[in-house]
Amino acid sequence: MVEVLLVVGVLVAMFVAYNIGGSTTGPAFGPAVGADAISKTGAAALMGVFFFLGAWTIGRNVVTKLGSELVVDPGVFTLEASITVLFFIGIALLVGNVFGVPASTSMTAVGAIAGLGLAGGVLDFAVMGEIVVWWVVSPIIGFWVSLIVGRYFYARLNRMVAMERSDGPLLDVDRSGVLPIPRVHRTTNRRELIGTVTVVAIGCLMAFSSGTSNIANAVAPLVGSGELAMDPAILLGGVAVAIGAFTIARRTLETMGSDITELPLTAAIVVATVSSTLVVFLSALGIPASFVVIATMSIVGLGWGRATRPVTVPEAVSGEEAPRVTVDALAADEEGERLPPIGEEDAEEVPSGADLFNPATTARVVLMQNVVPAIATLGAYLTFRFVPMFGF
Repeated sequence: MVEVLLVVGVLVAMFVAYNIGGSTTGPAFGPAVGADAISKTGAAALMGVFFFLGAWTIGRNVVTKLGSELVVDPGVFTLEASITVLFFIGIALLVGNVFGVPASTSMTAVGAIAGLGLAGGVLDFAVMGEIVVWWVVSPIIGFWVSLIVGRYFYARLNRMVAMERSDGPLLDVDRSGVLPIPRVHRTTNRRELIGTVTVVAIGCLMAFSSGTSNIANAVAPLVGSGELAMDPAILLGGVAVAIGAFTIARRTLETMGSDITELPLTAAIVVATVSSTLVVFLSALGIPASFVVIATMSIVGLGWGRATRPVTVPEAVSGEEAPRVTVDALAADEEGERLPPIGEEDAEEVPSGADLFNPATTARVVLMQNVVPAIATLGAYLTFRFVPMFGF
């Protein structure tokens, strides 16, 4: 009987990991896909590789934390309880993926485990409180940093890294030898190559960071129960994540890459840098990072900042209010030439606010990212509290 339950538990854990691949590939590589720097297939392959590297190295620490520290008595992670927790995590994530919205796997997993802890009276409220505080603070930081960059520094960054995409592919593959060798296409310019490599590399960093945090969401209950060793658990989880990245992640790639805000390559680099930095910081603190929420709010902040660029200041002269003057009008070189507006592209490159920030899609994303963890938490609590087989 135990062997049958263990097989069921492994299958449910892989189901959860499959949905993690679907929900986290979008935030990691959505900016790169939206900027046409990489295909969806290429994004899925890189997601699988770098997620596994992050899980195999740093992710072990987070697995231990969720499997033993969030509840004061790890004994509640019986095999049956672990399967039930994973079931609610998987169902909740599946709901988000069906709606094309990348849900927070960390919030969902911690919510389901918290439901178990509340029902059994073993939840460590101090650890839970610390995690929740960072969940609230980190998206706010991501939003405001991205907003400031979009409002005041985007133009300067755009002149440094943005470029027109050349005709033809970025790379050609030389198949004349025994092994295929990639070569830069003859129409590819150096700036385009550097920019593309940069945004893809940052996506890989985000995938690595996701692995360090999110592998625990799929395997921590089983590892905490002692029924599954750490190494095979991470291996199975990594395989399932890769499958999810190649299949169900296509919808979230579209949502994160184009539906919320238009993302030229410069914007993609900004979003990826801000998000990955915050995720690495939280992982260093041992906090299961709300990866999706941070990335989403960074995209929203950048879009809002670019859509609200004009800044004016009133100035009184001789008791009368002077005309409202834009900040960039105060900046001029020694010869009297006005410098480019702060945070504003050339006139022909400036899209409207509606093109940069889509409130309807953003509202849908934020709503689902709160509903999905709530489903897992409430479902787990009610099950463990009122189903007699668990004995709570």
